[in-house]
Amino acid sequence: MALKISGKEIIKKVKIADSGLGRLKGLMFEDQEKFNYALVMIMPKEGQLEASIHMMFVFFPIDILFLNNEKKVVDKVTLNPFHPNYTPKKAAKYVIELPKGQAKKVKIGDKVSW
Repeated sequence: MALKISGKEIIKKVKIADSGLGRLKGLMFEDQEKFNYALVMIMPKEGQLEASIHMMFVFFPIDILFLNNEKKVVDKVTLNPFHPNYTPKKAAKYVIELPKGQAKKVKIGDKVSW
């Protein structure tokens, strides 16, 4: 399963985190060399606080996309290791963590699929 932005593949491998524990763990303690996939976190409900994330115990920078219920990008950011907390600018239902640089060409409003 690949991650596509407006129909164009940007990364081949996708992992889904839809449980509370999976979302909490995210990329904590992941090895940067093994992070060659998109981690899609599905939040229980759409919201800004519900989609906020932390970078505790993530040892490398990553790109993050925030999507609404329609899977459209509402915010994107690159965060460095141990960034305390980030809340998206708009309500999000999906949070996608990507290797740094993978989201360079992604724009707000782009449609995402996997």
